Amino acid sequence: MTPRNRAAANRRPKAGDGPNGKQMQLAGFTQEGAAQLTTNQGLHIPDNHNSLKAGVRGPTLLEDFILREKITHFDHERIPERAVHARGSAAHGYFEVYKSMSQFTCADFLQDPAQKTPVFVRFSTVAGERGSADTVRDVRGFAVKFYTREGNYDLVGNNIPVFFIQDAMKFPDLIHAVKPEPHHAMPQAASAHDTFWDFASLMPESTHMLMWAMSDRAIPRSYRMMEGFGVHTFRFVNARGESHFVKFHWKPKLGIHGLAWDEAQKIAGKDADFHRRDLWDAIENGDFPEWELGVQMIPQDKEHSLGFDLLDPTKLIPEELVPVQKIGRLVLDRNPDNFFAETEQVAFHPGHVVPGIDFSNDPLLQGRLFSYTDTQISRLGGANFHELPINKAVCPFHNFQRDGMHRQTIARGQVAYEPNTLGNGAEYRVDGESGGFQSYPEAIEAPKVRRRSASFDDHFTQARLFFNSQSTAEKEHIVAAFRFELSKLEVPAIRQRMVDNLAHVDEKLARRVAEPLGIGAPDAKAAAGRPGFRDHRIASAIEESPALRMVDTGDGSIKTRKVAILVADGVDSASLKPIREALESAGATCKVVGPRLGTVASASKRQIDVDATFANMPSVMFDAVLLPAGKDGANAMSQNGDAVHFVLEAYKHCKAICAVGEGVQLLATLGVTADSAAPAGVVVAATPVTNLGDTTAATDIAASFVAAIAKHRHWDRTGVEAVPA
Repeated sequence: MTPRNRAAANRRPKAGDGPNGKQMQLAGFTQEGAAQLTTNQGLHIPDNHNSLKAGVRGPTLLEDFILREKITHFDHERIPERAVHARGSAAHGYFEVYKSMSQFTCADFLQDPAQKTPVFVRFSTVAGERGSADTVRDVRGFAVKFYTREGNYDLVGNNIPVFFIQDAMKFPDLIHAVKPEPHHAMPQAASAHDTFWDFASLMPESTHMLMWAMSDRAIPRSYRMMEGFGVHTFRFVNARGESHFVKFHWKPKLGIHGLAWDEAQKIAGKDADFHRRDLWDAIENGDFPEWELGVQMIPQDKEHSLGFDLLDPTKLIPEELVPVQKIGRLVLDRNPDNFFAETEQVAFHPGHVVPGIDFSNDPLLQGRLFSYTDTQISRLGGANFHELPINKAVCPFHNFQRDGMHRQTIARGQVAYEPNTLGNGAEYRVDGESGGFQSYPEAIEAPKVRRRSASFDDHFTQARLFFNSQSTAEKEHIVAAFRFELSKLEVPAIRQRMVDNLAHVDEKLARRVAEPLGIGAPDAKAAAGRPGFRDHRIASAIEESPALRMVDTGDGSIKTRKVAILVADGVDSASLKPIREALESAGATCKVVGPRLGTVASASKRQIDVDATFANMPSVMFDAVLLPAGKDGANAMSQNGDAVHFVLEAYKHCKAICAVGEGVQLLATLGVTADSAAPAGVVVAATPVTNLGDTTAATDIAASFVAAIAKHRHWDRTGVEAVPA
């Protein structure tokens, strides 16, 4: 247990303390270390180094029950990993609503602003296995378990608001296509291979999702800096039985930020746990991640007013048509005590709802309502997965379900059926009372059919809307992503089918993607002639949606941004100190990176502690770079290949860089000097005068640097393709 988690555990919250209710419950299952070693049955173990043998050099005896217990437990420690979303990270926290939502829903946790509902949130990648890397190009899961007073509510979503397919019937095919190919089990955690694009090119309905997956949304800078979406259309139902369709959004306070593709690949090799470590460290440092919950609501009688079908999971509602109302906030403030017991064993399910929240007829959602129970039974060993501590509701639960593998509840009494009168003397019969969960009484149309609604047939209009809405740099990244993915394919015909489909999104996009792929020009008519193509276009009310861009999101601060301060013997500590203090007071985290661990000596012979080296913590681990003044220090770093590469790589990835005084030497190969015009996001400043404690100039330099970091990246920086890094 970490010091922060131990302190949280020792706060001893009182019974009924809302946000701590789950923590209190888990405390009953938490075990600290003890001085005496025992078996699982409590038997003291006198020797934990040697097995029982027939003679000191003889064979091990089968009767050694201590050895057998330990080995047997080890042999069965692993459970089947999730079929999808296998690699995940999680944290505890709380949710609080801003004002009562009783006008729209009777869900208890959305009524009282003074009430804090405990939550457990798991982030994940979709395609990779449990040991894959964090920064692969993939969809990210964003699942929230609310431990409400009415039972558990799970909002199980992604960081992208739409999905690849419209009907759950195709989900096994999608996952089989994107997983490693079965004949050689490659590639791991990647979509850049033939089977995925073969499937996608034959499924025009996937086009909108592909645009998102090829954007920077699929390579987030941090879990703390990505949006979350419920994906499907759900219902709010109020106490009067009135229904509104609802879409859920999680808006990160830090903004929506991504990695450069080259950077994402390098991080996967340097630190495969990059996102996991980032989330853990932020919480341990007290920089609690925060999102606002937003909803888009459509009255029941306005279901068909938007021109597309709300039940289609490949469609989103543009925020310009239906604004997102922010109704509450989510804060993550405690790391798990045990990864397996909590993060690995947590079981989410879109069918875990509470009164006031109901389903729609989205055919993908309908399939998930069956699939999640089925997979949890397989993964967690039986139908009693709800009794695992992390999954257990904080409110009491009672029914007459009994037994099964891993049953923990000891149910007293002679009955395991209902109705009955032998349980407590009263008759257990519920014949349609008004309380509890009530399904919305929706009128169902007949007859039964195995067919797709014609209202699902437009596959390209929203894909075009998404592409049109991106900034110039984001469009370039989408083109580059398609080129990379499709260039990995061995079958040219699949590449051709994909660019033919893209011609229905944007002809210029399709041509640019096709250029380096060794195939013919995009042919929209060929795509239209293939099975599965639907020649149906909705009349979009808007051509562009700024809300779909990542640029200029967030609160404009630099909180939790990581700044590398490059040093060597001879740097100017006098000017460095006030700049560092200004960065840290603005919320940034600074690490001193040098040629070796230990210390370096400044020009004034002060010792500066070094946190990391150029080699063991490269530029891809940071958001910005500070190059301090000091002639000898700058000369030493200019002759160190690792230091020069560090700076060039940060420049190539469009990060903010501040060069003070002689520190500009490390930018010399880029043609940047003290007298030249600084490139976008690069601050070049003379060594500030710090005599007599005057830090005004240093503070001004820091302010310019803070402003550059706040933009996250400077994608408009020119000439980065030529940088040798």
